[in-house]
Amino acid sequence: MRTARRHDTPLTRFLRAYFSSRIAAAATALLLLLMLAALCAPLIAPQDPYDLMKLDIMDSRLAPGHVSGDGRMTYLMGTDEQGRDMLSAILYGLRISIAVGFASTAAALVLGMALGLIAGYAGGRIESLIMRVADIQLSFPPILIALVLLAVSGPGVGKIIVALIAVQWAYYARTARSAALVERGKEYMEAAAGLGLSPARIVLRHLLPNCMPPLIVIAALQVASAISLEATLSFLGLGLPVTEPSLGLLISNGFQYLLSGTYWISFYPGLALLLTVAAINLVADQLRDVLNPRLQGV
Repeated sequence: MRTARRHDTPLTRFLRAYFSSRIAAAATALLLLLMLAALCAPLIAPQDPYDLMKLDIMDSRLAPGHVSGDGRMTYLMGTDEQGRDMLSAILYGLRISIAVGFASTAAALVLGMALGLIAGYAGGRIESLIMRVADIQLSFPPILIALVLLAVSGPGVGKIIVALIAVQWAYYARTARSAALVERGKEYMEAAAGLGLSPARIVLRHLLPNCMPPLIVIAALQVASAISLEATLSFLGLGLPVTEPSLGLLISNGFQYLLSGTYWISFYPGLALLLTVAAINLVADQLRDVLNPRLQGV
């Protein structure tokens, strides 16, 4: 056993440390299950919630587990005011919410990381300019920036992704710049510069890999934040259009019926949103502990 562990790869050691936590393993399994369900929504959903020909207004607001006239149980999670099957709507809504969260976070990570590394490595006026812009952006609440951008551009998947990128990039820029400043004065960086390597090669091959761990943790946390922010904006009617409802818009659709006892229209999409965000946060916490053990328990 000792001999085998001596030849462990970094990936093997990382996976062993990551899955040493049962909570992290369960959260990862739940997140993968939710993502798989969202990806396969067109195949596993009982109904296409966007096909108007399959909707019947007579099925409006049926309770979960409704039993039809022939004795079959239909609509496991009930229906909404339009007669849409809630389970199908949640699967499709989850698909959009996860796609928006991951796409906006990935794009913001690339943009912010590039600007932060340039600022940290180049220094001088370039650093001052990038950091002042980041400071201005961070001085405003994220939801306020997103609200202003969407109020100007209008709802839409592409537009809300752009708004979320504008909200997130500064976090990565500041983190990447701080990490670059720490690494810039180390011997391996001076050696790379002494060998005559180009600045682009030094940044990509030497500086970037050593700055990635904190950026990965922030990105994992920001996915959950982006999904929550998108749900909030859609709940307010400024996120995604009615033709492409996410979990936030599904929650909003049933909000007016809560007092009448029709709880399921908002409850089940809210539960799906809660499970998704909680699973991502637990995964991010474990990534933080594994990539930086000094922060464990903080």
